[in-house]
Amino acid sequence: MNGFKLPAWMTGVTGGAVLVAPIIIIVMLSMMVLPLPAFILDIFFSFNIALSIIVLLTSLYTVKPLDFIVFPTVLLVSTMLRLSLNVASTRVVLTEGHTGPDAAGKVIEAFGHFLIGGNYTVGIVVFIILTIINFMVVTKGAGRIAEVGARFTLDAMPGKQMAIDADLNAGLIGEQEARQRRSDVAQEAEFYGAMDGASKYVRGDAVAGIMVTIINIIGGLIVGMVQHDLAFDVAIKNYTLLAIGDGLVAQIPSLIISTAAGIVVSRVASDQDIGSQLLNQLFAKPAVLYIAAGIIGGMGLIPGMPHVAFVMLAAVLAGGAYVLVQKAKLAAVVPEQAPAQAPSELEEATWKDIVPVDTLGLEVGYRLIPLVDKTQGGELLKRIKGIRKKFAQEIGFLPPSVHIRDNLELRPSAYRITLKDVEMGLGEAFDGQFLAINPGVVSGTLPGNATTDPAFGLPAIWIEGGLRDQAQSFGYTVVDAGTVVATHLNHLMSMHAAELLGRMEVQQLIDHLVIESPKLIEDLVPKLMTLAALQKVLQNLLVEGVHIRDMRTIIETLAEHAGQVQDTNELTALVRIALGRAIVQQIYPGSQELSVMALDNRLERLLMQAINAGGPDGAGIEPGLADTLATQANLATRQQEQMGLPPVLIVPSSLRALLARFLRRAIPQLKVLSHAEIPDSKTIRVTSLVGGQV
Repeated sequence: MNGFKLPAWMTGVTGGAVLVAPIIIIVMLSMMVLPLPAFILDIFFSFNIALSIIVLLTSLYTVKPLDFIVFPTVLLVSTMLRLSLNVASTRVVLTEGHTGPDAAGKVIEAFGHFLIGGNYTVGIVVFIILTIINFMVVTKGAGRIAEVGARFTLDAMPGKQMAIDADLNAGLIGEQEARQRRSDVAQEAEFYGAMDGASKYVRGDAVAGIMVTIINIIGGLIVGMVQHDLAFDVAIKNYTLLAIGDGLVAQIPSLIISTAAGIVVSRVASDQDIGSQLLNQLFAKPAVLYIAAGIIGGMGLIPGMPHVAFVMLAAVLAGGAYVLVQKAKLAAVVPEQAPAQAPSELEEATWKDIVPVDTLGLEVGYRLIPLVDKTQGGELLKRIKGIRKKFAQEIGFLPPSVHIRDNLELRPSAYRITLKDVEMGLGEAFDGQFLAINPGVVSGTLPGNATTDPAFGLPAIWIEGGLRDQAQSFGYTVVDAGTVVATHLNHLMSMHAAELLGRMEVQQLIDHLVIESPKLIEDLVPKLMTLAALQKVLQNLLVEGVHIRDMRTIIETLAEHAGQVQDTNELTALVRIALGRAIVQQIYPGSQELSVMALDNRLERLLMQAINAGGPDGAGIEPGLADTLATQANLATRQQEQMGLPPVLIVPSSLRALLARFLRRAIPQLKVLSHAEIPDSKTIRVTSLVGGQV
């Protein structure tokens, strides 16, 4: 048996449903052949009643017939189930009926006592009436409606197909929607046709119920009196009780199923279920209720009538009408909306139809609208203004405005941050709750919804406001929902600062510098380099996290070298050397000794050879060497972080651009500096070597 596996359809959760239909058919056939004990009959009869109730309720809450497309099959299966139960119960009634009224189970006995009530003649008459109602009224009417519905649906199919084709050709719908609508039309015709056929099973079941009951009574009397020597009165008592109980326990579910069938096929297509339609149409007019209340109240005043019942019902109807009138008056107070203008003819497309893409966007679900709504005191707007101001002060240029709008396609408490209409970040915040962020040293746990900080990925919990002080005492960092969104936005803006520096932002930056140093800017742009080249140099700095606040140094360095050097990458390297002191201070604030990583001598020589062979882009680096470099750098970076030191790799100037570009995606937190960028006043201490195992 080694290597044997069960098929996926037998092991999957969804695949298990494939076995349901065969099992039901086998059970029904077994009930017709195999004798069943009374207890098992009780279980199956109870299941039959429960199934009929479920079907009825499902039909009441169905909006359109195609929502319950399996209903014809359910009719057939339920009918066969009742007939199987009739056969199984008949066998028990005829073989064990002489033992007493409970021979066929407690369910049949209870239904027999309930209906007969000690009078067999009345019981037989009532049972026949129920069967006739089911056969002549409900089932016959439902079958007729299904027959007419199937005929009209088939006649309307060509017109519906042509309408779908016309909408498709006109461009009003797509191919996918047209295919779906064609499938709906075909399924609707098949549904009414199947209902027309399935209703015949229900009518046959009603006839079979009467015949089975008569056979049980007559056959029971013969078996009881001839084979078991029972007196006539004892035999008629036992077998009539059992036969009527058996017929009733089968006919009541049949009547319920037939009612459900009538409801499904008789309803008109609408967006509401049966209950909503009854309330909105039958009891929606106050005048009708007032008139009905007056008529019922007048009937209650006639001598001999049940005064209390009629007067109470009239009062209920009048009260309902009064409530409807008050609701109508309240709705009239609300100012009516301006009538919608008639749609004009479609105009020709113009350039005005092109909507520019927002550079920065923030979309929120409807539950977060109070955070960004001025009228509701939204604090997030103030925080976003503060973020832009802080960004300009730290990074060195004013970022684009953040366009905020609601998005009903998002989850109610979700938000999305976009860059040029492309999603940069997605998170969830709960207005009125607080996010308790675990920095790694908390002393307790809190009840709430576990999550992660959307900005930095730290474990966190959304808690109620009453737990804020407790969370802070445990060591959690507690922030409100607005701060969560603002922090996430600030983090993503810092990560994508280079993409936020567009041509317009560079021009505004130059215009701002012209006020202080007009001659310096005039000598550089456009005499020595273009605006696009300046933008590229500034973006190169921002990609590696270098701030551009010291624009004077940047402009002076470019003005000095732009006449001899045209390559923007080389110009960026020269600017980095000029900004070396600021770069080092940004990484090592207030420290004279720099704990850094360095390349192993052998790896450094291999990389130098690769540059000489393949050019400065590193095209000559072998894949094996590149993989080893990434692995060794990642290991050394983790060692630096474990020691509480910033991960910084110091390399020769000729290798810096190559390694920074190569390691940026694999290790975003790693900073690559050249020897030339380190100020002379700083001391270097190498804590680990990268590539010692090459």
